[in-house]
Amino acid sequence: MDSAFQYNKFVTGKQFIGRTAEVRTFANLLAQGENVVIYEPPKTGRKSLIQQGFYNMKAAGQRFVAVQLSLLDVRTLSELTLRLASSVLQTVGNSPAEFAQAAGELLAGTHLVFDSARYKSCGEILSPTWELDLEDLRAAFLLPYRIGVQSGVPRIVVIDEFQNVMLTEDGDAVCKLMEEALRTTLPLELERGAAYVFTGSQVNAMHEIFGIRRYFYRRVERVRITPIETKEIIDHVIKGFLATGKVIDRDLLLGVCRLFRDNIWYINHFSAICDSLTRGYIMEQTLNEALASLIAIHEPRFVAMMNDLTTFQVSLLRAALDGHTRFSSAEVIKQYGLNSSANVRRLKDALCKKEIITFDEEDNPVLLDPLFEYWVRKFYFNMSFE
Repeated sequence: MDSAFQYNKFVTGKQFIGRTAEVRTFANLLAQGENVVIYEPPKTGRKSLIQQGFYNMKAAGQRFVAVQLSLLDVRTLSELTLRLASSVLQTVGNSPAEFAQAAGELLAGTHLVFDSARYKSCGEILSPTWELDLEDLRAAFLLPYRIGVQSGVPRIVVIDEFQNVMLTEDGDAVCKLMEEALRTTLPLELERGAAYVFTGSQVNAMHEIFGIRRYFYRRVERVRITPIETKEIIDHVIKGFLATGKVIDRDLLLGVCRLFRDNIWYINHFSAICDSLTRGYIMEQTLNEALASLIAIHEPRFVAMMNDLTTFQVSLLRAALDGHTRFSSAEVIKQYGLNSSANVRRLKDALCKKEIITFDEEDNPVLLDPLFEYWVRKFYFNMSFE
């Protein structure tokens, strides 16, 4: 039986709460053949939103085949091409013979061929006959469109951790090629054959691609994930505790939601710990014990994050936690020993690249991880958490 508080996998159906507008927007865009980009901090519901969107689309009778791949371990153009083409090609059959035939027909003229040994060993069904180049990647990128049109069933390709394309030999060339394929070289008869969903957990790296360098401009639509309303979260948690015969005060949960900034993953994890610590009424002491347990789980990661910062970067982080926004002002530079406004710019870029903070539209700093913010305030800087 599934726990009332799921945090170890994506959720759909009754476990999925809130964000009805985002799911509707996501599903409508894909139904119209539009490409989508979603980038939010880790554990903020990207995968759940995507799967709930697919769930709703299937419930509405829409025909499509979802192709899902991750670039988490991809570092080269060859790995990217093989991962994409193999993932898409596996939707056209169920046996090595069918894969081999499809590869021969759909990838003719490329350096990609079916490899039965590779299929048996790692599940990727293709291997290169020569060093792969950008033209092979172009063929892989257009493959879902060709298969979708040929079969009459569109392919929706979800590429997770897409920011890792910038870790290949020439990430800019990869993005330009993909953008060009969508913008100019995609034949009209193929446009309805597929759609791409680009998603990533490194907010600043994804924003660099889609927001600053503006790749895929007007060829993708961003779906933003907003926090779930506090009331919905509280109702969800109370219902979950009631299912196991436990009761908790709503005011206590208000504090929990505030601490975790309505991050449903952290709240589910926290609630699961609380559920295991008591058999009846959940008191504030239980919440404190659960918070200590949760911090113990994540503290090694937080310590590693801080150890990776220079003294100047730590100083800028402290200034952000103290509520400053004008880091280049003479007062802030002097107070925190930041040296110069030029150094401040470098420090802001460094903290963004390390995915510790981001900056909103008004250039105000925002720590990406709510539990890290609590830990670094209370346990690193010995600040009060109000």
